[in-house]
Amino acid sequence: MLTLFVGIGASAGTYEVDVAHTKVGFKVRHLGISSVEGHFGKFEGTLETDLDTLEDLVLSATVEVDSIDTDNEARDKHLESPDFFNAEEHPLMTFQSTKVSKDGDELKVLGDLTLHGVTKEVELEMEVGGKITDPWGNERIGLSGSGKINRQDFGLSFNKVIETGQLMVGDTVTIQLEIEAVQKK
Repeated sequence: MLTLFVGIGASAGTYEVDVAHTKVGFKVRHLGISSVEGHFGKFEGTLETDLDTLEDLVLSATVEVDSIDTDNEARDKHLESPDFFNAEEHPLMTFQSTKVSKDGDELKVLGDLTLHGVTKEVELEMEVGGKITDPWGNERIGLSGSGKINRQDFGLSFNKVIETGQLMVGDTVTIQLEIEAVQKK
């Protein structure tokens, strides 16, 4: 379950993540020659923010790791296994921001990512895609972002070296976020 909370001061509005228009994904190298992409399917969230300033943001997220989807059921089961996420023992991945800085429509979000029982600081580069009133009168905000982690830092160490000397699975994982949220009425 991805639960996303972004909060600021008392003048903030509450926005709910629009699950139909939000994606929490990742990308990692495979065999050194291509990449595999996937996403997590179970999430919900809210944003507490002033759309005019987007200052003093606080971001929290929780993801159910067994909702992983790489368009390959056998690979997904392997990723849920003790070789990778060990979803039975570590069912959730969490993120808690510690500092957010703003430059125009771009946000630099520092925070603690807990994955596989290990917590490390990560940095996400976020961009405000826009703020609108939709055709039904709802206020919406769109955010896109990404960041990179080393999966080995989180104990996700399964790997094999193939005959070319390349790793079967790359160590660097790119986190990919597309978030759309609607103001709660």
